[in-house]
Order: sequence, then structure tokens, then C-alpha cells
Amino acid sequence: MPSQQEVRWSQLKVGVLVIAALVALTALIFLMTGSSGGFFTKRLIVRSYFENAAGVKVGAPVNLEGVTIGNVKSVRIVPERRLTPVEVTMSLSKNFQNALHTDSRTSLETVGVLGDTVVDINSKHATGAMLQNNTEMKTTETPNLSDVIKSSQGTIEQLNTILAKVNNLIDAMSSGQGSIGQLINNPDLYNKGVKALGGLQELVDKIGSGKGSIGKLVTDDTLYERANATVTRLQNIADSLDNGKGTAGKLLKDEALYNNLNTSVASANQLLADINAGKGGLGLLAKDPAFAQKLNDTVTKLDSILNRADSGEGTLGQLVRNPALYNNADQMLTETRGLIVGIRENPKKYLTFHVKVF
Repeated sequence: MPSQQEVRWSQLKVGVLVIAALVALTALIFLMTGSSGGFFTKRLIVRSYFENAAGVKVGAPVNLEGVTIGNVKSVRIVPERRLTPVEVTMSLSKNFQNALHTDSRTSLETVGVLGDTVVDINSKHATGAMLQNNTEMKTTETPNLSDVIKSSQGTIEQLNTILAKVNNLIDAMSSGQGSIGQLINNPDLYNKGVKALGGLQELVDKIGSGKGSIGKLVTDDTLYERANATVTRLQNIADSLDNGKGTAGKLLKDEALYNNLNTSVASANQLLADINAGKGGLGLLAKDPAFAQKLNDTVTKLDSILNRADSGEGTLGQLVRNPALYNNADQMLTETRGLIVGIRENPKKYLTFHVKVF
């Protein structure tokens, strides 16, 4: 029969074995049924940098389209990255690596209004290469509740300022200040408005009845008929032009006229090119400085001669300015005309020939 000590030792061994089995079974169940795939699942380490941690903690879930594929491994501050100093390192299951791309985006989301902060990965529109280990994922910053409250606070302050101005405006209008206040509170302005509307209605009635220039313009068919006739004439002119009739029609349709015009333009261009090259009289006039100087000297001398003639200097000046010279010339012409008449009437008197014979 076994001793009492042996029985106790057997009971102790059985208890230790049962406890060890329970611990192993619990650990195995926990590791195999974890949300990130269990202890034996291969891991993918990635990191993202945020402007603000927004309360995310180590161990927080990392979701892909709402499915938990890992957790937050560490959260730390990187001072070198001034704009996005919060580094969140994530441990992800490699079973979901095919759904993760280099252009996938991470963001910090809050579960509920005041719930825990989780990391959410968005790959709906990602088309890049498959994400690799120890790489950085770009972030999509979303405003947290405090940011929304701060931005709303400024909007509320601006809205309060606008409402205060609207209240002041309404008070001023109620007290009859300004044009709108006068319009609301002053019956004289209302009566004037009614009177103006009555005059406008009377004017509309006159126009409708065909009175006045505008009334005739609206109701008289003569103006329409004239406009219609004018449009018909314009259409006839357009048809004539399109058919090549008349000078303008030939200008539009006649190719010979176009060719002649093109030839004339080409000749004009050639003439301008010759002038620009200094060829011919016009070219020398335009390009030769010596010829231009001679022409300038000639014009100067001609101007000097004309000035002297105008002042009565020289024979030409005397002829222009001296009336005695003109009278003598006129008298000489008159006497010459009389002499010619006399010779014609009695030539023997003026023409006598003496012949001597030796």
C-alpha cells in the first residue's frame, strides 16, 4: 500500500500538469483567435507620421476598411519632422499585404463620439505597388473634435457680429433712418411711389394704344413692312454678291480679278523692295544721302530765288513787283501789234527794196 507521502506527491504532479495544460490551452486559444491573426502569423511593420496623435495608444487596433488587421506597436515624437512629428509604428498581418499599397492612406479615427482612437487604412483608390516591410504610409489628416470646435467657434463669432449688424440695421429701419427706413415709415414716399407707378401704367397704356413715337414703333405695321423690305433688299444684295454680280460680286467670285490684284500687290511689293534697296529715282531719294542733300540744296536755292523775286530783287523780281515794267511790256506789245497790222495793210510803205546795177 503506497504511503501518504507518495500519494501527496502524485496529487501534486497531477495538479501541476493540469495547471500547465490549462495555461497552454488558454494561451493557444488567445493567440490563435486574435484579431490580428495570432502569434504565429507573419508580421508587417509600417509607420505613419501625423500632425497630432489624437489620443491613439499602444495596442490600439489598425483597421483596413473596417477590418482589424493589426495593432499599434509604438507611438513617439520625432522632433526632426516639425510638421508631422508624431510617429505611429504599426504591426500588421502579412495575410492582408496584397490589399496594402504604397499609395494607401492612413488616418486616425474615433470610434463613436468619445470612443477610443484607432488607425484606419484606406485602400479603395490605391493602385500602387504592394506595401513592403519597414516602409512609410502616407496619411490623410482628418480634423478631430477639438479642431472642429475651434473652427466653429470662429464661425460663431463672425455669425454673432453679422447678427449684431443686422439688428442695428433693423433698428435703424424701424426708426425711419435711411432710404429703406423712409420707404417703410414715410407715407409720403409711399404715395410718391404709387403715383410714379400710376404714371408708368398710363405710359404703358398709351404705348399699347399706339400713341406717341414709341407707341407707333410698337403697333404700327408700316415700320415692320419697311424693315422687312430692307431685309429683303439686303438678301437680294447678298444673293447678287454670292452669284458674282456687280463690282463687289466680281471682287468676291472672279478669279481673274483676284489674280490681277495679287499681281498688282506683288508688283507693289517688288517696287517697295527696289526702293528699299536704293534702286531708281525713288530709291535714291529714299536711300542716297547725297541725292537727298542735293535735293535739299536745290529746294533751298529755289526758295531763296522765290524770296528774292517776291521782294522785287533781280529781273524776275522787277517783272513780278515793278508795274512800270509791266506797263512798258504791255505798251511794246500793243505797238508791235499795230506795226504788224500796218505792214499787212500797206507793205510797200514799210518794205522798200533798192536795186543798184553797176
